[in-house]
Amino acid sequence: MRIRVQHETTYQFQTPARAVLQVLRMTPRNFEGQHVANWRIDVNMDCRLTTSEDAFGNIVHEFSADGPVSSFAVLVEGEVETSDTAGVVRGTRENFPAELYLRPTDLTQANPKLSTWAHDVTSEASDQLGKLHLLLAACHSHAAFDPALGEATALETFAAQSANAAGLAHLFMAASRSLGAPARCISGYVLREEPVGPESLHVWAEAHVPGLGWVAFDPAYDHCPSDRHIRIACALDYLGARPVRASHSGHGEDAKMDIRVVETQAQRQWQS
Repeated sequence: MRIRVQHETTYQFQTPARAVLQVLRMTPRNFEGQHVANWRIDVNMDCRLTTSEDAFGNIVHEFSADGPVSSFAVLVEGEVETSDTAGVVRGTRENFPAELYLRPTDLTQANPKLSTWAHDVTSEASDQLGKLHLLLAACHSHAAFDPALGEATALETFAAQSANAAGLAHLFMAASRSLGAPARCISGYVLREEPVGPESLHVWAEAHVPGLGWVAFDPAYDHCPSDRHIRIACALDYLGARPVRASHSGHGEDAKMDIRVVETQAQRQWQS
């Protein structure tokens, strides 16, 4: 499938900011099942946009500008060719051994109750992949997906039994690590049937299976990501994989954002 993305975010400040700084993890990489045909990031103000790579292999763009800044817009657009690999992720940039992703963070910390639940709901499976598929279904049924909710930790999601995509990913990751399976957070886009908007930015998880490698799981939708997903960034949790991290000094706290995302399925690649 060939997916075109046009994602524009406009920032407006009631009181001009003295300075702005943004770090963007919004550029996909090529790997098996995903090929970037073209991609660009543009900022409509006088600034220098620098490119680097973070420790996890994500492409990072950063820009800053001195004020006063009343408004500015960031445009991300491009086309990506995808194919369905049944969730198996191969050919990604791997700077660390899989064992690093057993490390808990504040957002993915488990407690004895969550760990016991993870073992209970996966007890019928005999292998790691089977346990992870049971865990995927259990996370989806335990916590209702509500994209309007704010970000939550794994423990908050487990207790509230509802969360946005990031909260569900954190729950799956914490439970997966409790089972001894390394897990990481993935941010990206998902092509939806319904009209799209800011919620097209999506979050899911990947877990490592011995002998198979990394496998993607989307607890918000209870399935393994397919050719409708565009993988952007990975990290130990959503704080590290977040597409945009911004700092607006001065009166930047009164910023208003208008996010517009347009996705079109340009062409499906049929295989004979």
